[in-house]
Amino acid sequence: MQGFLISASNPKVILFYIAFLPTFVDLERLGGSALALLAGLTVAGLMAGLCLVAAGAARARRALRSPRAQRRLNRGAGSLMIGAGALLIAKS
Repeated sequence: MQGFLISASNPKVILFYIAFLPTFVDLERLGGSALALLAGLTVAGLMAGLCLVAAGAARARRALRSPRAQRRLNRGAGSLMIGAGALLIAKS
């Protein structure tokens, strides 16, 4: 619930809904029950998305606990940075 409240109070999310909803929903013809359904679907969608992010983070945390996995991650990230630096040097 805390994650939903943070997402729902984010100004970017609010602006997204203000810009996005009128494209697909005629807000002038929206009745009370339809508004409740729309709000419920929005809450369900946001909660599902947040649950997927939380599940992915928990899985990544378990996978990256071992020193071997952390060493691989560090080497991979370092290799990407070296590659990006080499690309910048090559372009200039």
